Amino acid sequence: MTTPARLEPDTRSANAEMWRSRVLDHLDLHAADVVQLLAELVRIPSVSGSDAENDIQAHLAGHLERAALEVDHWSVPLPETLAAPSFPGVETVRSEAWGLVGRLPGRRPGAAPSLMLNAHVDVVPAGHPSTWAGHDPFGGHVDARHVWGRGACDMKGGLVAALWAARALAELRVPLQGDLLVACVQGEEDGGLGTFATLRRGWTADACVIPEPTSLDLVTANAGSLTFRLTITGLASHASRRTSGVSAVEKFQLVLPALRTLERRRNADVDPRLQRWDIAYPLEVGRVRAGNWSSSVPDVLVAEGRYGVALGEEMDEARAAFLATVAEVNAADPWLREHPVEVEWWGGQFAPGETQVDATIAGAVRRAHRSVSARPQEEWGAPYGSDLRLMSGLGGVPTVHYGPGDAGLAHGPRERVPIDDVLTTARALAVLALEHCLL
Repeated sequence: MTTPARLEPDTRSANAEMWRSRVLDHLDLHAADVVQLLAELVRIPSVSGSDAENDIQAHLAGHLERAALEVDHWSVPLPETLAAPSFPGVETVRSEAWGLVGRLPGRRPGAAPSLMLNAHVDVVPAGHPSTWAGHDPFGGHVDARHVWGRGACDMKGGLVAALWAARALAELRVPLQGDLLVACVQGEEDGGLGTFATLRRGWTADACVIPEPTSLDLVTANAGSLTFRLTITGLASHASRRTSGVSAVEKFQLVLPALRTLERRRNADVDPRLQRWDIAYPLEVGRVRAGNWSSSVPDVLVAEGRYGVALGEEMDEARAAFLATVAEVNAADPWLREHPVEVEWWGGQFAPGETQVDATIAGAVRRAHRSVSARPQEEWGAPYGSDLRLMSGLGGVPTVHYGPGDAGLAHGPRERVPIDDVLTTARALAVLALEHCLL
């Protein structure tokens, strides 16, 4: 006689397969709606720090409510948030910001594992319209294979995949045991304000997936980055008597080669997960401004850039290596010995972050991907910072990236995301929730 204890696993397995089939069919049925929502969100120009960044949060709050999720849409208390000791920094000024979390409650919250899908809503500026070859960067153009526009890849494609995965489970009333959360966050591009505020609000989970563009690969680690500002002082004079002045531009020419040498030294030995990149921890000067008159020797130069932080490296250690390099340049030049280059750390401060490759969530994402896609999945670490380091570091939540699109198209002209990738991600995230939240 078969005992109930032996029947229970078979019954649960059959039940899970039934729900899996229903959820995937539901997503297939609504594939056109997934694409429509993505195009709609691309048309909201939610550049970091703009009013539209708040507008899209309000728009998404309505979407989550219509999807029958419990919604927490709150005004982030900016002064106290920005002043928090562990705040990761910002590069844009905001008069207001909004947090947004949709919750599909499980039947045994707290007793069964919970899952957060965390996606940022902000995008970088579109750049000059001419680089888009006739496309409106915020037009949300759709062709047979792609959705085009700023933010389509980074990361509204992943955001929509997460929204629709949760919506399918909610509309079908799938009996999850643990909570499924969808966190829509602002300010990821310039430091991580939204995720930081979400954690401070008390929203957390047992595991998290951030559907950043990974081409459906699994990313378990992010390098970090620090935003720096260099101020170099020269001595102004009339350009016709330039030898009586000291050019801050020429002194900067002493600094840049030293920074390149530092970059090479820091990339001589990198974590295996980042060895796919020609430079795992890049150091780049992105903006330089000097002088105030074309016929004068420039007396001040200000250079701003980003400085890669190695996986496992403490932020203070990274800063110390940078400062030591600048100090060597100062010591080697008579003028700079008396007028040293000033270094300021400002803007986004992205610590490195990682989740172990054998973590439960990593294995679950691998299985979910294999169950919905025949595409081979690679595993790697990313050379850029993300909210992974806040979720795994400050939040203590094992977190990975898995999402649609090629990150190489992010922040660039003619950004786009493959529709098939978005649909695959939605299917995989839904299957992941079924397993992780113990259907």
